[in-house]
Amino acid sequence: MQSARRPTRARSLRAAVLAGLVLSGIVAAFATIPPQSDAELALAHALVIEPLPIQTAAQVLPVPARFIREERFQSGETLGGLLSRLGVADEDAARLLRMKELRRLRPGATVTGEIDADGGLARLNYLGARDSLSVIVRAQDGFRVTEQPVALQTRLVMKSGVIRSSLFAATDASAIPDAVAIQLAEVFAGDIDFHRGLRKGDRFSVVYELQTLDGRPVRTGRVLAAEFRNQGKAHRAVWFTGTDGKGGYYGADGKALRKSFLRSPLEYSRVSSGFGMRHHPFLQTWRAHNGVDYAAPSGTRVRAVGDGVVDFVGRQGGYGNVIIVRHVGNITTLYAHLMGYAQSLRKGVNVAQGEIIGAVGQSGWATGPHLHYEFRIAGQARDPLATVLPAALPIAPNEMGAFRGQAEPLVARLDLIGQGDLASLE
Repeated sequence: MQSARRPTRARSLRAAVLAGLVLSGIVAAFATIPPQSDAELALAHALVIEPLPIQTAAQVLPVPARFIREERFQSGETLGGLLSRLGVADEDAARLLRMKELRRLRPGATVTGEIDADGGLARLNYLGARDSLSVIVRAQDGFRVTEQPVALQTRLVMKSGVIRSSLFAATDASAIPDAVAIQLAEVFAGDIDFHRGLRKGDRFSVVYELQTLDGRPVRTGRVLAAEFRNQGKAHRAVWFTGTDGKGGYYGADGKALRKSFLRSPLEYSRVSSGFGMRHHPFLQTWRAHNGVDYAAPSGTRVRAVGDGVVDFVGRQGGYGNVIIVRHVGNITTLYAHLMGYAQSLRKGVNVAQGEIIGAVGQSGWATGPHLHYEFRIAGQARDPLATVLPAALPIAPNEMGAFRGQAEPLVARLDLIGQGDLASLE
């Protein structure tokens, strides 16, 4: 029994000695660290700043023999200013300015130049008329111009906005082009009074085409789908082209949004005098105002509000230059104080809805440039902003399948925008 317990006691003794050594080593280790003052600690962690030589780009990379620069031709800018921004030398710029092809360049075009280190032009290209790429290259006797047809790519853009003050202010805030804003106003012109009916907080969403070249925007295309929430009521529109090749905007149920008459003969303007009694600016008496006056700059295009036949073109007393169009249903429309008329316009000529028939002016009794517009039924003047306008024909039953196939993906995009405050999706 005693011999069996001895190994256990030996192991216990060795363990105790080992533990004692370990503890004494730790104490010794801590005991060998001398105390340090705050100044010594701060010096040990001091920030050391050493200047390092930096090589310039010229020391790292050789100066390129040519460089490519891209600039956008700004509205109001001269061609000389554009060439200067591209870095073209004065001698080459003078030659280019004498070329009639370059003088056709329009504001908004993107111009790409390949320039030598001394400013000599090697190549210049830009998108010209008829979707052709104009290329100017250096030749022995100056410069040579060629045109190459290009295919633009079309992609869909989805954007939304909120009305704070006006439609154009809202579209500007959402980076929506004016051409799209004008289309929006036209699409919903039969249901929304964009002159007086907009309210702060109204919302809209739009899906439209954007044509690009090498990824760069060139121009906007057609609005394919849109939603406008005006005074709590939602209005939706989808573009559809029928088998006859004619297109128009329809609701999701296939009913036409296009009315037989546009609400306004101007694309966008401000109502300066409404329908009803008013104080006549010339006669200085209260008289019935049988139409609506739209304030607009001289030259603003005036369009026919509906299909019809020209009944009168000429001058009528205080109305000045006047156009009267006769429509179906014993309806006539009158456009007064015009600057002039479309060249082809004369009595008996057919006009289509939206066709440009004249221009805003100040002829007759007018204190400033504006359009006086009247809407008459059986000879009786009606308020064009309050009259219920009949709708056009809906989608034909045999085309409803094709319409749904085209409309559903576009409506899905409108739903996607409406799920959150999305400023834009592409």
